[in-house]
Amino acid sequence: MDEVLVERVLRAVEQVPPGRVVSYGDLGALVGTGPRHVGRILREWGSGVPWWRVTRRDGTVYALLLARAKERWQQEGIEVAASGAGCRFQVHRADLERLARDYGRAAADLPHAAG
Repeated sequence: MDEVLVERVLRAVEQVPPGRVVSYGDLGALVGTGPRHVGRILREWGSGVPWWRVTRRDGTVYALLLARAKERWQQEGIEVAASGAGCRFQVHRADLERLARDYGRAAADLPHAAG
């Protein structure tokens, strides 16, 4: 895995504010990769960043992480969906323009993504 891409994804996750969530696709679009790559990076290297702020577009997370994510969501005021299977994504979705600005500053020292 490209080390710069890993660092870009991790820095992007760090910019998601407490109480807000984004989708794997949102982050992928921001850093220039696909949602599956974002998921893989978080699975392998994401334990030190607020991974619970990244969900599928419907607010769900990997089933084995749901209980831990719910604890974090409760601490941050992120509401759980009525189904109990995820969070209320649309209610708590981060401002993507602000996220892009914050990420741009946080990743300014990294090489640009290959295009």
